[in-house]
Amino acid sequence: MQDPVPALPPHPHLAALQGQLLSGENVVATLAVDLDAHGRFGQGLIALTDSRLLALEPASRQWSVHTLTPDQTLRLSDHGGLAFLDLADTRQRLARWRFTLACNPEAVRFVDAFEREILRLSGRPAPVVDEDDGEADFDFGESATPPSTWVLLRLWRFARPYQGQLLLGFLLMLGSTGATLVAPYLTMPLMDEVLIPFQNGQAIDSMLVGKLLAGLLGAALVSWGMGWAKTYLLALMSERIAADLRTTTFEHLLGLSLEYFGSKRTGDLMSRIGSETDRISVFLSLHALDFITDVLMLAMTAIILFSIHPGLAVATLVPLPFIAWLIHLVRDRLRTGFEKIDRVWGEITNVLADTIPGIRVVKAFAQEAREARRFKEANANNLQVNDRLNKTWSLFTPTVSLLTEIGLLVVWGVGIWLIAGHSITVGVLTAFLAYIGRFYARLDSMSRIVSVTQKAAAGAKRIFDILDHVSNVPDPVSPQPFENVQGAISLQGVNFRYGSRSVIRTLNLDIRPGEMVGLVGHSGSGKSTLVNLICRFYDVTEGAIKVDGVDLRRIRVADYRRHIGLVLQEPFLFFGTIAENIAYGKPDATRDEIVAAARAAHAHEFILRLPHGYDSLVGERGQGLSGGERQRISIARALLIDPAILILDEATSAVDTETEKEIQRALDNLVKGRTTIAIAHRLSTLRKADRLVVMDRGEIVELGPHDELIEKQGHYWRLWEAQARRVDAEHADEGGLLVVSPNPNAHTVNA
Repeated sequence: MQDPVPALPPHPHLAALQGQLLSGENVVATLAVDLDAHGRFGQGLIALTDSRLLALEPASRQWSVHTLTPDQTLRLSDHGGLAFLDLADTRQRLARWRFTLACNPEAVRFVDAFEREILRLSGRPAPVVDEDDGEADFDFGESATPPSTWVLLRLWRFARPYQGQLLLGFLLMLGSTGATLVAPYLTMPLMDEVLIPFQNGQAIDSMLVGKLLAGLLGAALVSWGMGWAKTYLLALMSERIAADLRTTTFEHLLGLSLEYFGSKRTGDLMSRIGSETDRISVFLSLHALDFITDVLMLAMTAIILFSIHPGLAVATLVPLPFIAWLIHLVRDRLRTGFEKIDRVWGEITNVLADTIPGIRVVKAFAQEAREARRFKEANANNLQVNDRLNKTWSLFTPTVSLLTEIGLLVVWGVGIWLIAGHSITVGVLTAFLAYIGRFYARLDSMSRIVSVTQKAAAGAKRIFDILDHVSNVPDPVSPQPFENVQGAISLQGVNFRYGSRSVIRTLNLDIRPGEMVGLVGHSGSGKSTLVNLICRFYDVTEGAIKVDGVDLRRIRVADYRRHIGLVLQEPFLFFGTIAENIAYGKPDATRDEIVAAARAAHAHEFILRLPHGYDSLVGERGQGLSGGERQRISIARALLIDPAILILDEATSAVDTETEKEIQRALDNLVKGRTTIAIAHRLSTLRKADRLVVMDRGEIVELGPHDELIEKQGHYWRLWEAQARRVDAEHADEGGLLVVSPNPNAHTVNA
């Protein structure tokens, strides 16, 4: 169990918590809450230890304590923008805490930690936690185990298409390495047959010297030529392997369900596909190549040394067992350390990915200092993790160098002793020293490559964590053809859960082809979730959704979604031209088709007013266009693909009245002849719907046309009245009088 203090997140009441802990009690998780029992804002704290649950009430500053028992449950739920955490046993609810949805992600982690502790208390096995890191891995489908070097072997899947070029590169490497070993071997005859005899008064054999020097030059040229060829060839192959890895990972990522993206940060995914694959490319092109060269050099050198003099060769290899033991000792620390570095670097990227796209909001609320502080904290965390790793690495490298120097001294000592005993010549010792210099240089290089190998292994694990994840919305093994779509939708006993939280409960609904259905209800009633299920962004937990009588799970996802048009509250435009954005769902559309869609969406006129018309560039996320203009382009985008099913999610809620009229006219063109499902908080926009589906807490509570639901004076009538009163108040504030009647035939009068 980790120490309590370092594991805790910053919070003003941590000091008070320390005073509540019993001797030997360890804190497992904490949750900062921002509301008191009456729903008023205040800073509170809930702490989970290995034996108790402690909670600090924001208003009273009093601690409540609950001893953990195996029959307890901790349930997370939300309604109306607030989240609730309920502690209960088999008989009753023991406590309830309230907080805003901003605390919800941490609350999910807190509940998971609680469930693990309950499993431990009950004697059942708990999920694996990375003890060294002090936190559980909450990523969907990702392994919490440290990365193993063997994960690099999985890259062979991407190297297989280039195995011919890799074999050629290996042969070039073999020849280049062999050529470099010629020079020390030729030093023996140079010493014993040329230089030493010359010192003893003999004449120099010019022919022999010429042959030996030519051999040295030839070996150097062969080594250079083959070395250049194998480096260039293998660098090309490593870049292609990394490019294939990036492409495959991105394509796989696009095929994953929305649930996966809901648990990930954009910056982290960008870091994996970008910097991690780049790191693997550098490893394959440089370090893996160097490692293989080092292994070949060591093996060939050892063979030559034993062939020259076995006894001296054994003395040469004395440091090897110690160096191997050192590498084994630090390998695991480096592996886990580099994975932590990847995580904290992902946090830095996350801050950038949050701040830069949202820079207008940052500046509008004058939060530059806050974002700078977030970045500084993430950067400091990165520095701290690197410092811990460098402490290990800084001791390892000099130790290896020391051992190699000791090995060299051993060779000198044994060599001098053997020369004194006339067992070897000076030339043999000179050749040995030349070989041993290269041998230990390669050994030192191999020890240094431990670092980059573990970095590459950590990066490869993060890449394969994506590739190993299976979509929660899989394509069927034998998909059913899906053509000539009419748009009849049937929801039969649909249930859906987010984790342990039930969102849709036993919902039944039939929508006729060409019918327009409006979804209304309070926030959190399940409207957006229902639309997500119909779009098959998620799969139902129970029941079935059928289109034209075919279960969605029997249709290929791409085949089905080609028949769906989606217009969101916040339309997303890509960096590119107006024409490219309209034709996003149909890239091969002609210019006439694009213009026709824009005309139907009432966008043609404002597009022509732009400097380059349809070829005008829009900035990232549609910067440079108004909200209404972006919305009309998104409507044109939906019109162009001519969908059988249309989803409108608050399509007019974020614009002014005049723009809303323009968008509404465009939507009137869009919904003709299509099955339409519309979500709107502004109920007046759904007056043209054939039927309204009133939802509350994941269930349909009312169903029918607007007039009929008004007459019932039920849930829908209360929503209608509440909006009418709100509009009255807004107009009264403006100095006018607004008379709104629930009667659909009544007129609005301004005084």
